[in-house]
Amino acid sequence: MKLVNPSSTLYNEDLAPATERKWGAFSIFNVWTSDVHSLWGYYLAASLFLLCGSFLNFIIAIGIGSLVIFFLMSMVGIAGVRTGVPYPVLARASFGTFGANVPAMIRAIVACFWYGAQTAAASGAIVALLVRNDSLAAFNRSSHMLGHSTLEVICFVVIWALQLLIIQHGMETVRRFQDWAGPAVWIMMLVLSIYLVVKAGTFSFGADIPQDVLLKATADAGVPGPPGSFAALAAVAATWVTYFAALYLNFCDFSRYATDEAAVRKGNLWGLPINLLAFCLVAGVTTTAGFTVYHEVLLHPDQISAKFDSWFLAALAALTFAVATLGINVVANFVSPAFDFSNAYPSKIDFKKGGYIAALIALVLYPFAPWETGAAHFVNFIGSAMGPVFGIMMVDYYLIRKGKLDVAALYQENGEFRFQNGWHIKAFVALVVGMLFSSILPTFTTVLPSWWGTYGWFFGVAIGGIAYYALRIGKAPAYA
Repeated sequence: MKLVNPSSTLYNEDLAPATERKWGAFSIFNVWTSDVHSLWGYYLAASLFLLCGSFLNFIIAIGIGSLVIFFLMSMVGIAGVRTGVPYPVLARASFGTFGANVPAMIRAIVACFWYGAQTAAASGAIVALLVRNDSLAAFNRSSHMLGHSTLEVICFVVIWALQLLIIQHGMETVRRFQDWAGPAVWIMMLVLSIYLVVKAGTFSFGADIPQDVLLKATADAGVPGPPGSFAALAAVAATWVTYFAALYLNFCDFSRYATDEAAVRKGNLWGLPINLLAFCLVAGVTTTAGFTVYHEVLLHPDQISAKFDSWFLAALAALTFAVATLGINVVANFVSPAFDFSNAYPSKIDFKKGGYIAALIALVLYPFAPWETGAAHFVNFIGSAMGPVFGIMMVDYYLIRKGKLDVAALYQENGEFRFQNGWHIKAFVALVVGMLFSSILPTFTTVLPSWWGTYGWFFGVAIGGIAYYALRIGKAPAYA
């Protein structure tokens, strides 16, 4: 689409509707292999698999959760194909041309936190390999800086810097990287699983792990009730859906480059329900075999690889998981804030500069390591805060506008999406109401029941979306 005289405060070449559309179903599929196959993703997948209690329960809980993820990602993905715009520009339709910076910054801040967390996880895999050497192990114990061992700091900075090289040439480089990294990680996952199953001499789905040991190891997963109970299965499905909360917002950053809607649907089908079930299965089987071999519940693959007798296998595993984590960082935590920060000041900040800002914030956060809390609690709180944004945007696009949008007007300061001086007050009222019930009340008060927080993202989507629709109904969609 050719834009005519777009406003300089809303436009640059990176934010403009995509013109080159080279992402086929395979590239869309690898968005998900890159996003899921990380150390954090493995931890959550293994925990949730084991908490299902049986293979049938796993199919039900993770299967239902994965189908919900597929449906939601297809909604925002199709919007990206049809409009060709990134997330912060799409948000202008519901939040206003300048108001869109608020949900964009929410997503950017989340990405910066995850950027640091994933970089720390990747560097941790390298550290686990290096301390197999006695001299480096001694150095790791004796030298410290910035609240970490000096070896950890060095590895973090190296991994942090390597990620910047991937995005030097924009989104096409991202596509080529993930098309290579995604399959490579799957191969290593299968090698790791087969190696441990053969060594264990048995193929099991978690029943061999004593329940008290399992519950202690998975305490951070935020799943109530004994494994296999209805409460546990419902929480497993909800936590799995919430894990992807950030990508529900900005998957259009990638789908805008897709060749057509069919490519998005096919890539999502293979990359989400099929790939997610397979990934969780492999993670669960590997962790169970690891317990049989090492008599520990090792939910992080770098912990398993660190115990390998073969230095070559340990090195291969560490490097592969580091690459996997680089993949999710680039996909989920670099691309989004790059567009989000660019949207705040288009004339001065392009895609590349926006990404550098996100990387710098993650680097500054490293000494404080705010991500070193319960993994699922972090996922649930941050994810539930983004629920209302997703609900408002999808209600606006599909229910208010019936899937049709004047894309050119998204780049006009005084056009259809100006609302109240660039801000859509009704969207922000709905956002506050949604966030009140999705994250604020369950996190900072005891007004709501304890289980509410597990489903906070869902409440946020529903309450934020319903509030927005109620405020807009009966009004002209352009300026109401």
